Amino acid sequence: MSQSQPLYEARIPIHPRSVKGRFRNLKTGILLLAYGVFFGLPWIRWEREYGPNQAVLFDIPGRQFHIFDLVVYPQDIFWLAGFLVLAALLLFFVTGVAGRVFCGYFCFQTLWTDVFMWLERKIQGERPARLRLARQPWNAEKALKYGATHLSWLLVAFSTGLGFVLYWGNAPDIVAAFFTGQAVQAAYITTGILTATTYTFAGLAREQVCTFMCPYARFQSVMFDRDTMIVSYDETRGEGSAGRAKVKAGLKTREERQAAGVGDCIDCGYCVQVCPTGIDIRDGLQFQCIHCALCIDACDTIMDKQGWPRGLIAYTSEREQEGGKTHFLKGKSIGYGAAVLIVIVALVGSILGRPPVDASVNQVRQPLYVQMSDGRIQNGYEIRLNNTADRELDFEIGLAGLEGAELDLGQLDRIRLEPGERLTVVARVRHEVPAGTSSPTPFRFVITDRDGHIEPLEVSSQFSHR
Repeated sequence: MSQSQPLYEARIPIHPRSVKGRFRNLKTGILLLAYGVFFGLPWIRWEREYGPNQAVLFDIPGRQFHIFDLVVYPQDIFWLAGFLVLAALLLFFVTGVAGRVFCGYFCFQTLWTDVFMWLERKIQGERPARLRLARQPWNAEKALKYGATHLSWLLVAFSTGLGFVLYWGNAPDIVAAFFTGQAVQAAYITTGILTATTYTFAGLAREQVCTFMCPYARFQSVMFDRDTMIVSYDETRGEGSAGRAKVKAGLKTREERQAAGVGDCIDCGYCVQVCPTGIDIRDGLQFQCIHCALCIDACDTIMDKQGWPRGLIAYTSEREQEGGKTHFLKGKSIGYGAAVLIVIVALVGSILGRPPVDASVNQVRQPLYVQMSDGRIQNGYEIRLNNTADRELDFEIGLAGLEGAELDLGQLDRIRLEPGERLTVVARVRHEVPAGTSSPTPFRFVITDRDGHIEPLEVSSQFSHR
């Protein structure tokens, strides 16, 4: 009877080696900036005449998102749609030009995994020490180092979860309430979920998220062309005619190696050891590659030590590898770039052009009109007002285009709204309709600020009488 075979291969843990170089410095700079923004924004104070003094605050109960001087209301939800479209177009544009640089430098998975691996390296040591620690049997040293590593991961994961929660309320108050057990239940649930997912994805799963879970790795190739910049190994230079070979007697200089037909690759394995997804870039472009370019730093380090030219592994394009010149200005990139600019202009224009008052009028349809005892016709309306300005406004409502009509606002003699405040006004319009007048008759509600802070706003409607 044959033994059953496992359906899946067991995961082989990856222990990336540290490396220094220009791309590693770039990744570190972006990482520090991203962490500074994520953890720092909720603590930045921002003085406003009305509203909270937190620079970025997503106020769900108040139905307002405060982003510095911009206040986003529910009716501005199309801005979110525009932002998502912009993010997608920008991703397509950058991927078509420079490959998966988003994955290598800006993705949350990459940023958090980088920190988790840094903590692991600080506690357990460099790659050889971590490999020895993984192979040795369980003892006090292994338990202590592994325990400290996972504890540090949990602390970062918890800080991430709590940091996210701080965007949804006043940060100092939330922190005080959280650690005294007085925060709302949603704060504890959200922090717990994000702690667990961050610890799992950045600490335990790591490269498996990029390899198996992220759909971007699967469809990125459709955005590549012969001019897309990718991390590539120069096989011709590295392999020569006789393949790669380690440095040894008779193969120490480039002249000796070229005479023997051996390439510049000394088969040190440094490029593989620094790769966070564990691939060998010398095998060609693979979907697991996130274009972090750490293998370029590793190879450049070896080339510098040997005194040989850099560029055995480099950012290049397929066309350039074949001896041509990379074409950055091509139809696809120009199209994506134009679309990005159009969406940016539309979003900025919409934000800057938003009126200080959001007003709409709905005609009451049940009944559509009523004939009064004096012969006049009455229509009912609901006027919805939302003060989107940064000051208190005192509104006055009038009529235009319906000569002789009377406006009745009931008991409401004054309409004063603070920033972000909304109000629905029930209005009745009575009008003696001249004979032969068509129905419905168009007219306008005129909304003005008594203090003159804003220009009068006219909202079109219609008056029905038959």
